[in-house]
Amino acid sequence: MKTTKVSFFALSLILLLAAGLSGWSEDASANSNSGKTYVIGTDITFAPFEYEDENGNYVGIDMDLLDAIAKDQNFNYKIKALGFNAAVQALESNQVDGVIAGMSITDERKQKFDFSESYYPSGVVMGISANNDTVKSYEDLRGKKVAVKTGTEGYSFAESIATKYGFTIVPFDDSAQMYDDVKTGNSVACFEDHPVLAYGVNQNNGLKIVTKKEEGASYGFAVSKGKNQELLEMFNTGLTNIKANGEYKRINEKYLGENAPTANLGRWELVQKSLPALFKGLGKTLLYTIISLFFAFIIGLIFGFMKVGQNKFLRGVATVFVDIFRGIPLIVLAFFIYFGIPQAMGFTMPLFLAAILTLSLNAGAYVTEIIRGGIQSIDRGQMEAARSLGLPYRKAMMKIVIPQAIRVMIPSFINQMVITLKDTSILSVIGLVELTQSGKIVIARTFASFDIWLTVAVMYLIVIITLTKIADYLEVRVRRG
Repeated sequence: MKTTKVSFFALSLILLLAAGLSGWSEDASANSNSGKTYVIGTDITFAPFEYEDENGNYVGIDMDLLDAIAKDQNFNYKIKALGFNAAVQALESNQVDGVIAGMSITDERKQKFDFSESYYPSGVVMGISANNDTVKSYEDLRGKKVAVKTGTEGYSFAESIATKYGFTIVPFDDSAQMYDDVKTGNSVACFEDHPVLAYGVNQNNGLKIVTKKEEGASYGFAVSKGKNQELLEMFNTGLTNIKANGEYKRINEKYLGENAPTANLGRWELVQKSLPALFKGLGKTLLYTIISLFFAFIIGLIFGFMKVGQNKFLRGVATVFVDIFRGIPLIVLAFFIYFGIPQAMGFTMPLFLAAILTLSLNAGAYVTEIIRGGIQSIDRGQMEAARSLGLPYRKAMMKIVIPQAIRVMIPSFINQMVITLKDTSILSVIGLVELTQSGKIVIARTFASFDIWLTVAVMYLIVIITLTKIADYLEVRVRRG
């Protein structure tokens, strides 16, 4: 009964925190008009269609089009910043009402989604390193590797010609990662949507375009099949109106015209301007780590005592818990909790809650084993001696075994703290904006991979070393005490 009460209390705390803080995972970009508010998923690492500027605002062709259409049709919206694959899965699991993310209208996607009228006619081009003078056509790709971004027209086009021209496809989730693979020479070329690569070349991303544009599917706004038809109708009507009044043309010229902004910042200036976004991501990383470790410790206490208890059934339950949550990779657990469960159960789960549940359950399984190992490391003779002197089992455990076990557990707890802090980076795959995802977002805008990843690495290093030193100091104090 006590175990059940503690579990219920822990779950209640998680839900309350999620209710209060889940807004952190959704950045409001709603216009001020009255009407229904829709949650729109996007990929903010796809400049010039959607990206985050240095002030933390979501900008780009898609963002400006959506804002103009929302004002024209008098509806509100909130942007849910996700990666492209995560945005598509969020739409499938009804976590968002619609997706605008440079999403190509294909026959396969039409089986699951309803699309608006085309709002941008895309096409595919091949890019190579700016210093490469040997690759000029598809024939030059034979026997080599080609980088592509998953879910794009570039990926589909590469698949369609890979056998004919004898090259190997290397998939990536972000355009910036794909470009870096080409610049480092791991892949000799990449296939990308023409406006995206042209924008990147204009921003000095280190590549150049060497082929003519291949015709590809156009971009469209998507909603789930048969759902949110009123939103789809408003998008189409608004798109027609802003094309008629010239707003559509103005938006496209803003990002792809002759006067489109170009990158001209020095390395140190670029890092300085990126620090506010990175520090914000660091703060969220620490928040997720602290909260998830708090609940992981509660979970570990419950199942840890169950594993060393005298009840065979409870020991079995604890063993199954540990086997499940240590056996499932963290990334799979995150996808299952955030996309799988809501889709199966028919409800929407806040991103903050999904992240805390994922980290807490994963860390809780390891904390369970830390507690079990610490308790069992104490000589059984001490418990037997205490019982022979008339002490009850529970009192002997709390007064004699646990104080000694804590000293044994401390190094493992410190190690788990560091692991959980680093594990937050994995949850960027479901759209959690922490330090690593913040770095990706900055790189998507600046294409300065070396400078930004070096800054992110130093920030992680400073935080982890600082926390480790504090924990080591506390460990010494506890051992002396």
